[in-house]
Amino acid sequence: MARALRVLRCAAAPGPGPGPGPGSGSGSGSGPGPGPEPERGPRVRFGPSPTGFLHLGGLRTALYNYIFAKKHQGTFILRVEDTDQNRVVPGAAEGIEDMLNWAGIPPDESPGRGGPAGPYVQSQRLELYGRAGAALLASGAAYRCFCSPQRLQLLRRDALRRQQTPRYDNRCRHLTASEVAQKLSQGLECVIRFRLERGVQPFQDLVYGWSKHEVAEVEGDPVILKGDGFPTYHLASVVDDHHMGITHVLRGTEWLASTSKHLLLYKALGWEPPQFGHLPLLLNKDGAKLSKRQGDIFLERFARDGFLPEALLDMVTNCGSGFAEKQMGRTLEELISQFEVSRITTHSALLDLEALPEFNRIHLSRHIENQGLRQKLVRELRGLVELVYGQQQVDPDVLEEEYVERVLLLRKGHISLLKDLVSSGYSYLWVRPSVSRQQLQTISAEVDKIGKLVSGLLTRPAAALTVEELNRELRSVQKQTRETKYSSMMQLLRLALSGQQHGPSVAEMMVTLGAEEVCGRIHRALSS
Repeated sequence: MARALRVLRCAAAPGPGPGPGPGSGSGSGSGPGPGPEPERGPRVRFGPSPTGFLHLGGLRTALYNYIFAKKHQGTFILRVEDTDQNRVVPGAAEGIEDMLNWAGIPPDESPGRGGPAGPYVQSQRLELYGRAGAALLASGAAYRCFCSPQRLQLLRRDALRRQQTPRYDNRCRHLTASEVAQKLSQGLECVIRFRLERGVQPFQDLVYGWSKHEVAEVEGDPVILKGDGFPTYHLASVVDDHHMGITHVLRGTEWLASTSKHLLLYKALGWEPPQFGHLPLLLNKDGAKLSKRQGDIFLERFARDGFLPEALLDMVTNCGSGFAEKQMGRTLEELISQFEVSRITTHSALLDLEALPEFNRIHLSRHIENQGLRQKLVRELRGLVELVYGQQQVDPDVLEEEYVERVLLLRKGHISLLKDLVSSGYSYLWVRPSVSRQQLQTISAEVDKIGKLVSGLLTRPAAALTVEELNRELRSVQKQTRETKYSSMMQLLRLALSGQQHGPSVAEMMVTLGAEEVCGRIHRALSS
């Protein structure tokens, strides 16, 4: 594979550093234990923060990790990164895992499923981070910082006043051991900072190629452990990726500049780093950043509106890269087989949400064609009919499986969402229209003759008529009238059958409703 993708190695057992990782085999875990057993294939992870709903950007990152893992017979891990406790939303972690399951890309290891490298929630792994921090302090790669929030705020204000990027001035880096001991004896609060070194080594990113960032020249030493014992992202991700045996990190490009910092941490801890690949941004079609505040990019919203997960997966991959060509209608199996990391480009992916209904139409048609999936749609459509039309005295016959299935098959390719079939334009499928003889006579004075001819056509002993056959037969019926044009006859029949001026072809209406119902509706209209 291009860009120096290493031969997929077995998941690494924990190397030198603060001891082996936890491995209770459950979602919650109870402390340190042996790390994951060596296995074939890559181990990748998706690490969202539980601060809200899963959105399309997060879905794309999870999906690329999932299809990479499955293509190479690897393992896809969900890790909840909740170290910023002030932003945690109750229930968000469970909601994210639920949405991954709904999307058809369930994790192999997660808080809900458990696994050999658990716990899979960072707030339950504080002992590991503390041991890593202690190891870094002991080696001199980290130090205690006693600077107060007020001093740090003054540094920030001063930098902004001078139009400089705020950064820590590394003041506590130079404290002697006796000075540190004295401050600790005084009960002063402190954090642990990592000592950034100049001369970082370049690394080969799977997407961006050779890269390096001299972080020590533009940043102050970063905090890696806060005073409350919680780590920052930099330490937590490195420690967890190591102890979980992560072999490849596919994450957003916003973390590219921090990777050199993370590699310094790996070096200081004596661990072999995984391979990194940074995914380009997912933007609106106009190039603007996706806005979570708009509320229209969250998976819960799409699920609630009736969009199929396959359509979302198809859309977020089709607008980006990683495949030989753009192609609508790919299944998850096709995404897995066609995906290549080497095909991911550095160009941002432009998302056109207006195209989602078309993606959904394609995948909904496939569901209708598949007998097993079609039965599920039948049940869902029945529920929608009862919900929307339940108070309008729906005829029990329209909820029969055979009838609902016929509706789906005839409307395949014409609807984008299942709920389209319970919109006002399709109300005639579920509720009989109220049409009078007088309304029909305004279209043609030959209403009785047309009604008799059509009823005779549908009740004659013959095999069930198809839409194509009915179209031909209806033209023959029109020729038996004296002065009614074909278009007028179609308008009359459409009104009698549906009470509407527009909709599917009259022949399709007849096939859908069935001969008995069609004759009944025509008779009632003529009798009213």
